[in-house]
Amino acid sequence: MSWNDIGDALWGGLPYYGDILALVSNSLWAGAILGLVGGLIGIFVMQRDMAFAVHGISELSFAGAAAALLIGADVVTGSIVGSVIAAAIIGLLGARARDRNSIIGVLMPFGLGLGILFLSLYSGRSANRFSLLTGQIVSVESKQLTWLIVIAAVVLIGLLLIWRPLRFDSLDPQSAAARGVPTTFVSLVFMLLLGLIVAVSVHIIGALLVMALVVTPAAAAMRIATGPIAVPVLAATFGVVSAVGGILLAVAGTLPVSPYITTISFLIYLVCRVVGGRRGRVRRVRAQDPPVLAG
Repeated sequence: MSWNDIGDALWGGLPYYGDILALVSNSLWAGAILGLVGGLIGIFVMQRDMAFAVHGISELSFAGAAAALLIGADVVTGSIVGSVIAAAIIGLLGARARDRNSIIGVLMPFGLGLGILFLSLYSGRSANRFSLLTGQIVSVESKQLTWLIVIAAVVLIGLLLIWRPLRFDSLDPQSAAARGVPTTFVSLVFMLLLGLIVAVSVHIIGALLVMALVVTPAAAAMRIATGPIAVPVLAATFGVVSAVGGILLAVAGTLPVSPYITTISFLIYLVCRVVGGRRGRVRRVRAQDPPVLAG
């Protein structure tokens, strides 16, 4: 094969891949938005030790989406209703970590059971059932993208408005309450914002894999950074890279998009954990070195 043949093959394939990228352009925007907002809100999920809550909310969101699918309603609306109900219950009743974990432990099997019941009664396409568990990010329609942008904007604006009191309450809740921070209100608002972003994430990436965009990027960023600016920037970057990179790999491959997103997210976390561990060892060694006396 000559260089001309190779060039013809490459240039001949470009329109094909260009058409594919045009078809998944909505998915790329959806992935970038979810990665950005999920990475930012995930910081507070980690600081408040609420990774378990994300999974609990996703199960009720899955049940709401399955119920909407069964009755022929909008799946995104059903997912939002389920998420908001779960977030409100956890936010109102789970003031303490022990109570919160027990409430989530009760909600999770209940939501999953309801979702499985609704899906078993659904007589439509099996692909629609499967997508609620693993997502359908490669088939995001313009209407769905519009909803996603609106909800993500609401979550982002709300998060920015309560950022300082939420950060104070997340790092030192006792001092925050003593300083007059309305901790109950802040916690409830945060849970509702978390419920909204989990709802749209469930529709895009699926109920079983939502933590890959809401928890893992923030956990990775907190392994290698500590500053109030560095951690959010890294978490958002890791989320966007995981989502967009997973979509691009799925377009070029034959597997569903979810395994690519979760794998990229996990690899980023693994690298950050190794780097963070090495930095920690270096700091400990330097701290143990005897001081050098000026002679």
